[in-house]
Amino acid sequence: IRIKFGIRIRKLRLEKHLSQEELAAKSKLHRTYISGIELGVRNVSLRNIEKLAKALDVKIIDIFN
Repeated sequence: IRIKFGIRIRKLRLEKHLSQEELAAKSKLHRTYISGIELGVRNVSLRNIEKLAKALDVKIIDIFN
């Protein structure tokens, strides 16, 4: 599930034409944390999922669809 989640975050990030650094800044998360999410090595908390959704300008449910 971490790998699928990471792939989805990467897809949404690229659709928004954001670099990992830009997404990190918008979500107030570290760039290496974003990289870890996209590689599927991070187990993301609900709080950080919310931060990512806001930074990507999507609803939380859209991340999982």
